[in-house]
Amino acid sequence: MKIAVVSDSHDHIPLLRRAIAQAVNLGAQAILHCGDVVAPSSLEKLGVHQIPIYVIHGNNQGDAWGMARLAAKPEHQLRYLGQDGVVELAGRQIFVVHYPHYARAMAATGDYDIVFCGHTHQPEILQQPNLHNSTTPVLNPGTVGGVGASATFAMVDLATLAAEIITVDDQYPLPNIASAN
Repeated sequence: MKIAVVSDSHDHIPLLRRAIAQAVNLGAQAILHCGDVVAPSSLEKLGVHQIPIYVIHGNNQGDAWGMARLAAKPEHQLRYLGQDGVVELAGRQIFVVHYPHYARAMAATGDYDIVFCGHTHQPEILQQPNLHNSTTPVLNPGTVGGVGASATFAMVDLATLAAEIITVDDQYPLPNIASAN
């Protein structure tokens, strides 16, 4: 299973929509957003892709109540996890949080197959030594909103845990939102 990981969209709706369309075209079957969505309304039109979207709030959480309300709508595949959360996809335990120091600490437990974070707006993939005498991958996809850096996201193959940072194509064609939720 391939998934896309985004973070720090900061309400830059056109770049977020392009990144998700690009990721779906690359085979993403789920989206994980590592926080700083800000306004929940920026996620509403992503329903056109009909894939699950898991999101946490980050330090620019905006309207947490609105996010929970949006996630509660039966027509949405949005799952709001709050400050952090565990997602199981393709038999993998995934921890999602906004802050890199928190991500490295959770990876160090060895309890998760991979950990995702955001906050710095800089993409990074590292191997965190853990308590099981192994390592846990920690991935920061950068800022999908292009805030102070190039707009990027990550594609992750959960079978192999291989990850690739991808630059958002700001000319990528957007899907027709007339059919969006």
